[in-house]
Amino acid sequence: MKIFLRILSYANTIGRRLGFFFLYSVLGIIFGAFNIVLVIPMLSSLFKQSNGAVVVPALPSFSFSTDFIVDTFYHYYLGVVRDYGELNSLLFVCGLIVVCVVLANLFRYLERVIATKIRVDLVKNIRMDIFRKVSLLHIGYFNIERKGDLISRFTNDVMEVENAVMNSLKAVLKEPITIIVYFFVLFTISPQLTLFTLLVLPLTGGVLAEIIKRLKRQAKESQESLGRIVNILDETFSGMRVVKAFNARDFVIDKIEKESAYYRKVNKSMSYKNELASPVSEILGVLIIAGIIFFGGNMVLSNGSSLKPEVFLGFIAVFAQIIQPAKNFSNGITSLQKGTASAKRIFEMIDSEPAIKNKPNAVELKSFEREIEFKNVSFAYESDLVLKNINLKIEKGKTIALVGTSGGGKSTLADLVPRFYDPTNGEVCIDGKSLTDYDIESLRKQMGVVTQESILFNDTIFNNIAFGNPQLSQEAVIQAAKIANAHDFIMQTENGYNTFIGERGSKLSGGQRQRLSIARAVLKNPPILILDEATSALDSESEKLVQEALANLMKNRTSLVIAHRLSTIQHADEILVVRHGQIVERGTHENLNNQNGLYKKLVDIQKTV
Repeated sequence: MKIFLRILSYANTIGRRLGFFFLYSVLGIIFGAFNIVLVIPMLSSLFKQSNGAVVVPALPSFSFSTDFIVDTFYHYYLGVVRDYGELNSLLFVCGLIVVCVVLANLFRYLERVIATKIRVDLVKNIRMDIFRKVSLLHIGYFNIERKGDLISRFTNDVMEVENAVMNSLKAVLKEPITIIVYFFVLFTISPQLTLFTLLVLPLTGGVLAEIIKRLKRQAKESQESLGRIVNILDETFSGMRVVKAFNARDFVIDKIEKESAYYRKVNKSMSYKNELASPVSEILGVLIIAGIIFFGGNMVLSNGSSLKPEVFLGFIAVFAQIIQPAKNFSNGITSLQKGTASAKRIFEMIDSEPAIKNKPNAVELKSFEREIEFKNVSFAYESDLVLKNINLKIEKGKTIALVGTSGGGKSTLADLVPRFYDPTNGEVCIDGKSLTDYDIESLRKQMGVVTQESILFNDTIFNNIAFGNPQLSQEAVIQAAKIANAHDFIMQTENGYNTFIGERGSKLSGGQRQRLSIARAVLKNPPILILDEATSALDSESEKLVQEALANLMKNRTSLVIAHRLSTIQHADEILVVRHGQIVERGTHENLNNQNGLYKKLVDIQKTV
């Protein structure tokens, strides 16, 4: 119930809407029950029970009791019988039935309108909360979690919660009220029969509770399996070029076949139990009705019994209306169990605390003035240190290059500057103050990042360059593209700056994608620039154009450059050679090249390639 209430908290103005939902539900139930109860006087008219002079009882004084309602009805009903005869009294009852049916259905419609408003608001707000919370999580979270599982929680789990809300609003909120109202009516008709009914009803609840209990665990397994399927699909579609190149189609099919078979097995078992709940409840309901007919029929046939045949038939008609709400209740609880399992997966993600977050008293970094400094910095993703006791000072306006073999820790060192990660030991400072003292957004406003893999979106060229700043003018975007050597190829595309570039920029070449990434960084105009192997994946012609764009970008900026191609960083103010998480050499290109160290070996290797 705690999770269900948390789900409902996502609906706008939930208190007021639940109030109206209750009101409309109760009114619909009351008019629906009254409609059934009218069967008794109708049967009385048909069986011509009023023999001789009709005695009309006085209109009772108002009170909150069933006697007041019953006595008031019979005052008017018997008045019609006395004044207009049996046939007109039957017409009077039929008219009341029509009015009750219209009102009952009107209030049911209003109740469903409220339920729909709750559902659509709730789903939208949950999705937005997931996205807001996940977007705050640190980069490492997305390296650990499967992307397919995250997407599954955002889509399929939210869909299960949506279904659960619609069913449980009826099952948890409405149907119990329906059952209570109908039992109240039954008690006013015949207390003895009602007590007999209450004695046998727990049998139905016990059987259904056992079925529902077994569904909860399988619901969680089902959603986790679906997340794995989505992850396999995402990886396969993204890497289809590799799948085809390595003739791995059968391997991938076998992989998804196994996961789909497990998903089928779990869902089949869940479906069997789910479908079992309805027929079991119906069979048990029929058995109870059979018992009521036998017990009540015996009362009707007994001499001196106060239970009249038409009252007994009316009792059965009212009790028959309880069976469907009871079935809805069991089905709703089943759906709620599935929805609860999905909600737990959603709330696990929402409740994940960001590893990187602002201090309560974080200050705004308004401008970068002097230097970036690493003080005895060590870092470990898990247990083994990736960086070990790094000490480094990057003065404003200088270009520092990081070189070394793969896996040495260059990219990790660069990721500490925009606080994608925080050091395990030591601290990184800007202008003498630790990065953890700054507001994260203000810190990242001072930085531009260009990575080896161009991160572009399935949108227009204009929106990719102006990413995050859609209000920028066309002139500003064009100027940034010219600085990045991208304007000429952009104008050759079909719609210029309004050309859609496909998923991840698939319609462009590697060099073109990289120049758009550089144009995006130019437009941001950051004082600190981080270039992570920005030219390593390019051909010679594209590299030349990108290098020119980078040279334009790096003018008058503080730059941290990670490079595999050493020819691109020869003019750096200082080159740091990183190996096994430590700075093993440092100096200018000329100084390092004159030493017989690792840098010299790397230069010689690239000369022979």
